[in-house]
Amino acid sequence: MTRFSFLSTAVEPERAVLVGVEWRDGAWPVDRSLDELERLADTAGAVVVGRLTQRLDRPVPKSFIGSGKVEELKGLVRRLDADVVIFDEDLTPAQQSHLERTIGEPTKIIDRTALILDIFGLHATTREGRLQVQLAQLQYLLPRLRGMWSHLAKEQTRGGIGSRFGQGESQLEVDRRLIRNRIAALRRELKELEKRRGVQAKSRIASDSFRIALAGYTNAGKSTFLNALTGASVLIEDKLFATLDPTTRAYTLPGGRSVTITDTVGFIQKLPHGLVEAFKSTLSEVLGADLILKVIDISDDDHERQAEAVDRVLDEISAGERPSVTVFNKVDLIDANELDTLKRRHPQAVFFSAHTKYGIDELLERLSAEAAATDRLVSADIPYREGALVKLVREQGSVISEEYHGGGVRIVAKVPERIAGALARYLVE
Repeated sequence: MTRFSFLSTAVEPERAVLVGVEWRDGAWPVDRSLDELERLADTAGAVVVGRLTQRLDRPVPKSFIGSGKVEELKGLVRRLDADVVIFDEDLTPAQQSHLERTIGEPTKIIDRTALILDIFGLHATTREGRLQVQLAQLQYLLPRLRGMWSHLAKEQTRGGIGSRFGQGESQLEVDRRLIRNRIAALRRELKELEKRRGVQAKSRIASDSFRIALAGYTNAGKSTFLNALTGASVLIEDKLFATLDPTTRAYTLPGGRSVTITDTVGFIQKLPHGLVEAFKSTLSEVLGADLILKVIDISDDDHERQAEAVDRVLDEISAGERPSVTVFNKVDLIDANELDTLKRRHPQAVFFSAHTKYGIDELLERLSAEAAATDRLVSADIPYREGALVKLVREQGSVISEEYHGGGVRIVAKVPERIAGALARYLVE
């Protein structure tokens, strides 16, 4: 017989109710959007116990979903004993405050942006990533400070002794000033890190490696792609935003040309503008790339909408015009007939499986062609003392012929424009 009963110390996951709106002109079906929101909630450690949807033309200014639906939500929260209500759209500070008062404590009311910020806070590992998350969180918090000191502000409305000191507003302004100061400090620190990143980027440019950036919807398999191609050990997890910080690996193409491949943060639909702004220095890896590989999960029913979401973010960071190749990943998860149909529909795309390595020869051939697309044909007499330059031509160019003579090496090769500039003084007709 056991004398003592054991108490579980495991943290109970929060019970969440999701609220979605079906807009009459919306591109994403509300059920699909809530499916993604549920995956985000799961990534944040919550368990979804219920959903509520409404069809709207525009948000209701006071409560976003209207008083009748709010009462229905309140009843649902009570029946399901929910800890948190997550809206699939952004709430204004006033809407959030009204919903919190109506639904009642201790239930929390958050929106999609707050949920994503929470996930980013969990998964940011580098100093720059953590600073970017802090900046985005404080920018989100600043307009929502009103109400935190409402118990003091109420004292002012009564008049009499003490009402002239303005305790509530004073404390509110103190908090706002502290947050603004912290935001300014974070921006300064991120600017310094961005300068260092720029120095690192310049050193990569100086090495003349062809730079490839992976961009795609979150969970499209970019990290698996990088691991399969380069043997990297980037974290792979079946969760949204499993990795946030960029990872760069060197790789040698079959012809001997060296390239770098960078895995970047994944995108989602309705990615908050503030997050795009905060992560611009990370996304600059995409801007500085010679080639962007748009990795699309072909097995997902919404892959076309996901591709559109990726294009929107690339346009937002001014990378939409960069040279790019679409790579449909996870082709091992669709049948052969569907694959044939997609190949006819997207003749310029590459079809690949990071899991089975299907299509890897075609992918590498395409990467080699893209890397060589702007190469210049040169003939140069390089002295023996410039052995490092000869090595660079072999690594970064495509050598057509080499002849050794008394003064050095006569090389005929196709090389990137940057290397052609380094060879300028040794060029011959």
